[in-house]
Amino acid sequence: MAKSDKPFKFEDALDELNQLVSKMESGDVNLEDALKHFERGIQLTRQCQQALQEAEQKISILTEKTGNESLEPYEQKNDE
Repeated sequence: MAKSDKPFKFEDALDELNQLVSKMESGDVNLEDALKHFERGIQLTRQCQQALQEAEQKISILTEKTGNESLEPYEQKNDE
């Protein structure tokens, strides 16, 4: 499949990946389309992995600059 001219958005890639998986799991896709969906899914997965690695690297750089190298786990507060 040709590369799109629109910028990569992580959330859009995940949505597309979920749609592809749903189509393939339905069993209503012929072999040729299933292979195309699989190929596109691999591309999306690689793009998402790269975006996550870049985000992790940015976080690492930012925490080194601030001297706060030990991150604390996020705890969601329930306001009930």
